[in-house]
Amino acid sequence: MKFSCSQSTLVKALNIVSKAVTSRTTIPILKGILIKVDEEGFITMSASDLDISIEDKFEVVDFEPGEIVVQAKLFGDIIRKLPADIIYIEEKDGNLIIKCSSSEFNIVGSPSDEFPNINVGEEGEVLTLDREILKEMIKKTTFAASVDESRGVITGVLFEIKDDQFNMVALDGFRMAVTREMTNNGFEKNIVIPARTINEVAKIITESESEKENVNLIISDKRATFEIDNVKAVVRLLDGDYVKYNDIIPKESQIRIVLNRTDLMNAIERASLFAKVGKNNLIKLDIRENEMEITSKSEEGNVREEVYISRDGKDLIIGFNSKYLLDSLKVIDEENIAMLFNTPVSPCLIRPIEGNDFEYLVLPVRITNL
Repeated sequence: MKFSCSQSTLVKALNIVSKAVTSRTTIPILKGILIKVDEEGFITMSASDLDISIEDKFEVVDFEPGEIVVQAKLFGDIIRKLPADIIYIEEKDGNLIIKCSSSEFNIVGSPSDEFPNINVGEEGEVLTLDREILKEMIKKTTFAASVDESRGVITGVLFEIKDDQFNMVALDGFRMAVTREMTNNGFEKNIVIPARTINEVAKIITESESEKENVNLIISDKRATFEIDNVKAVVRLLDGDYVKYNDIIPKESQIRIVLNRTDLMNAIERASLFAKVGKNNLIKLDIRENEMEITSKSEEGNVREEVYISRDGKDLIIGFNSKYLLDSLKVIDEENIAMLFNTPVSPCLIRPIEGNDFEYLVLPVRITNL
């Protein structure tokens, strides 16, 4: 095997593929990258941690077909530190020779037959999504997924495909995020993808320089494949039935307020300076006729903020973990939002003033001496 290409081309491919390399494994081959040159002059670079597998394909010159696995960190460090020039790479006797300008490296490789089968090209249902919309939906949901690996299916994000709608849902038992988009599906399917791996897909979308506007999502029995131009990311699906999230969303509310999202976010950020982690980052919201008072206190002092609101319903005093409110507010784009309440021990629902493009549910914290 041999080929040559520019240093910048190799760096871009490495930055994408390396997202699937793990150092936390007892399987040595998973610390490597598979480099494969075909007979038509295309190179495929692949990496896998068994939860997510990524491959990038691009054209090279002065090539001979072949394949080898090299240690990802060492190979990446070498390529990134080489000058912005043409790199010549050749495999000889199981080693990889790298030449560029006045530099020459010889690194030990591994046989490619030990590398896991990524299963790119599996057949399945295909959903086509706008890349920017998908990236935004990922940003607006994954933060709410549980990070406790023992929680099983709720460490993932639900992809709900039905009728003419595509929904993404994440929850962790304390808050929930739902975002919705209209699509032309032609099929119905529910899958759950680990939040960690779907975040890597979002990074690939961001770094990809493709002019294509769409991402293809191919869903098979155990895996889902994201096709982003020449990059393919194959992710493992989580087993199990997801929570019936629609049953959690309140069907009606006794109190509805409308307010400026940025004003609320800034006020909560200031109030949270006194909210202690050991006390659930507790802040108190005192909702009155045309204002919301936000307070918090600790041994170091206290804070009081006021935010103008438009309110329908009665007064309410309710406590929240400030982090959970802020996480939701930071990913919303709308200038003004609606917040719906019922009782001091019922969840708060954050949604657009009109429509249901997104919904964020946050459970309250019981107030004691605040």
